[in-house]
Amino acid sequence: MATTDYDLIVIGGGINGAGIARDAAMRGLHVLLLEKNDFGSGTSSWSSRLIHGGLRYLEYLEFPLVFESLRERRLLSRNAPHLVRRLPLTIPIYDNSKRGRHLVRLGMIIYDLLSIGKSVPRHRMLSRQQVIDALPALDTDTLVAGARYFDAQVTFAERLVIENVLAAQQAGAVVRNYSPVIGINVRSAHLHSLHYIDADTESEVEVTATVVVNAGGPWVDRILGTVNREKPNFMGGTKGSHIIVGRFKGAPNEALYAEARSDGRPFFIIPWNGQVLIGTTDIRYEGDPGLVTASDEEIDYLLQETNHLFPKVKLSAQHIHFAYAGVRPLPRNESGPASAITRSHVIKKHRVLARGLVSIIGGKLTTFRSLSEETVNYVMRKCGKGRSKSPTREAPLPGAIGINEARRWLAKHDALSSAGRRRLLSIYGGRTTALLELAAQSTTLNRAMDENRTILNAEVAFAIEQEQARTLIDILHRRMMLGLSPGQGREFASSVCDIAAEQLGWSADEAKQQLDDLQTYNDRFTVRL
Repeated sequence: MATTDYDLIVIGGGINGAGIARDAAMRGLHVLLLEKNDFGSGTSSWSSRLIHGGLRYLEYLEFPLVFESLRERRLLSRNAPHLVRRLPLTIPIYDNSKRGRHLVRLGMIIYDLLSIGKSVPRHRMLSRQQVIDALPALDTDTLVAGARYFDAQVTFAERLVIENVLAAQQAGAVVRNYSPVIGINVRSAHLHSLHYIDADTESEVEVTATVVVNAGGPWVDRILGTVNREKPNFMGGTKGSHIIVGRFKGAPNEALYAEARSDGRPFFIIPWNGQVLIGTTDIRYEGDPGLVTASDEEIDYLLQETNHLFPKVKLSAQHIHFAYAGVRPLPRNESGPASAITRSHVIKKHRVLARGLVSIIGGKLTTFRSLSEETVNYVMRKCGKGRSKSPTREAPLPGAIGINEARRWLAKHDALSSAGRRRLLSIYGGRTTALLELAAQSTTLNRAMDENRTILNAEVAFAIEQEQARTLIDILHRRMMLGLSPGQGREFASSVCDIAAEQLGWSADEAKQQLDDLQTYNDRFTVRL
């Protein structure tokens, strides 16, 4: 086999691409990870932020997928405890529900049986009165019973992506954001080379690899469009939209998994990041995944269904902090309802188009690790490296290491309130220690940014120096996580920009452009009244 620059090049820095790069690098492969924007800036940011088995997949008899998802939920809860937390959910059952009491109970029993070795309690069926006691603001007309079970939530899915990228880098992978692939060259039906634009030099770079994995999510077909050969389309994504509102009176303290009255589709109402997340929809989508937004019709649908469940709340568009939408990277299937398209993944080996080129079709946030393991198993064989066990089943993510030590550091840090200490641990986990070490190097960085003393100035420098943030949007939305607050981080934008400008050497004009870009980005998620 001819000498190549890399064993593996991964295209796409979402959760699947980051997970594949991490697994491969930890098994000793020479890896390059390329992302055209920022890591985790695509579909990985726009899910319902659940780590779950997929209870509704039982309706479509996808038992292997549910089993896989529940196993991965257990592993993620152990390997990323600072990011993934247990989430109780309640299902209200009405006498006109599509899924009645007996069907829900059967589903709950199967869900428990598939959760072998689970670390959460079993389900519990609830009487009508027990549901009312737990959810006093819930509509009680025709309510007959309920069910309570457990899954898990990742408040900041973006951080899950970043930590996989960091783990890949620590294991020796070369990781580059803002480095789009512009061409995949094939000769005699074999992968030859790949061209991308380097973010640092803005120049075109040609590299070779034994295997290229296209993990572009809903952009898979567009990436394949850079191959110098004709190819079919494989993707058939569906759009899922969510709205974020404030904690309304009577809002559940635990998640609600309910059946929409208009179409019978299940949807969630979830306490999240001090707010309430409501979603999702499921609509076939053919447009540019980078331009997808929640439509007025979807927003109205989610508001109306929530108001059916909580009739005294009377939510309207003015209560929405922001709304977002993403495209699920599903296999093309033009028949039947969108919700019936499988969420199982396919590792497509392009043996006819280009041997050595692989595309990832489908997949869920919950199962990224097992998808990565399966993909790297194939890459190892293709590279002639033999078989080796994936270390990711047991290996904690970087922020899961040293959490107790980080707590001890935080206990001695006077600049932050107790809420601020909790916030840092929920975002950085054990890596908070490194953040505080950086803060200690500068009086300015060691100060709190806000009156409540929950945000540390050093987080901006940490995002740039340690987490490859390049823009103000990266810092606020995918590192410090302020962009997901009710004000989308607008109140901190200038302060963050000033620190970032000093760190990155932005001129006054460049800093202003960063602020303008942030405003444009935030406007995309703002609901117009």
